[in-house]
Amino acid sequence: MLLMAGRASLRDRIATRRLPVADTAERRSVLARRVRWLVAATISYNVIEAAVAISAGTVASSTALVSFGLDSVIEVSSAAAVAWQFAAHDHNTREAREKVALRAIAVSFFALAAYVVVESVRALAGAAEARHSTVGMVLAALSLAVMPGLSYAQRRAGRQLGSATAVADSKQTLLCTYLSGVLLVGLAVNVLFGWWWADPLAALAIAAVAVKEGIQAWRGDACCTPGTSQASGVTTADGRTDGCPPGCACCAEREDGR
Repeated sequence: MLLMAGRASLRDRIATRRLPVADTAERRSVLARRVRWLVAATISYNVIEAAVAISAGTVASSTALVSFGLDSVIEVSSAAAVAWQFAAHDHNTREAREKVALRAIAVSFFALAAYVVVESVRALAGAAEARHSTVGMVLAALSLAVMPGLSYAQRRAGRQLGSATAVADSKQTLLCTYLSGVLLVGLAVNVLFGWWWADPLAALAIAAVAVKEGIQAWRGDACCTPGTSQASGVTTADGRTDGCPPGCACCAEREDGR
């Protein structure tokens, strides 16, 4: 009983779905600055990750590693869209840029899914036999350790800001975490058992998730917008006090437990 209570308490502490939306200009400014720093860290890490993965993948003739490196390039484009939006210090300007940034993120999701599908099919068709890559395994393990923290921090700040772009980009980073796990398992299984087909099959499942998130971003599903009456702690007609108007995408995610 105590163990279950402890787990519930831990979930509540790390969950972002119940976070209140920032309702003051000062708090929004702090969160926007945090998002800028997190995006800068994401871009910096992914540039290095892309260079190492593509180089190591070329040497080892590993389609999975090269695909992973190109995913990092795509993630840089997604993070750059958020950086452009949050480069504006004025809240109204950031909101005006939100739609364009969301479309850019959606395109990056679709591009990632398309590339992963093509390369996975080529791998399953036996386009090339990859050699073992110790560098690739170390890189995947490092990314698996780094990316979840970046994704969580950005998603937390994005939901408190009511920023759909920050939340969408955090999902792109989380997708990179999944790809890191897929890459690590695929490389390890290939080394241990010679099961070369495990990596492309798992990557196809990741591509399906990328398409789903891309469609959501393209539709422009928005989070709650701070500064409105709903975002100021007023109880709405449906009994909400969390600053979420009806139909708010972030609130729907909170209810779904994501």
